[in-house]
Amino acid sequence: MIRLRNLRLGIGNQRGFTLIELLIVVAIIGILAAIAIPLYNNVQQRARIAKAQADVRSIASAASMYAAHMGAIPSTLTLLTASSSNSEGQTSGAFLAAIPNPPSGWAGSYTYTSAADGTFTVSATGDSTTAKVP
Repeated sequence: MIRLRNLRLGIGNQRGFTLIELLIVVAIIGILAAIAIPLYNNVQQRARIAKAQADVRSIASAASMYAAHMGAIPSTLTLLTASSSNSEGQTSGAFLAAIPNPPSGWAGSYTYTSAADGTFTVSATGDSTTAKVP
């Protein structure tokens, strides 16, 4: 013969979390958030700086290739995005597909200045720093 036991749900024996336990959990979550949020902001800032540095290097590289092909540095950045022919009749495609946009929150666009001695400077400013080549 099979006997079934009477199962009691024990509603009166259930135990929940105390107020102190809940306050401790909330305090721990608050401490972790206070540590994590500044670290996250710092990572975003470093990423924007790294993007600007990479963009400045690629613009400088394209300007150097233009100078090697044309025999003179470009007077403006827009010359890097168009095909050009040098004095020997050799045609080259664009040295850059497009001038990159600086990271969000950075002032203006990339600055390009050329000097009469054949040197140039590419820079951008933001996040309390300046990405500059050379």
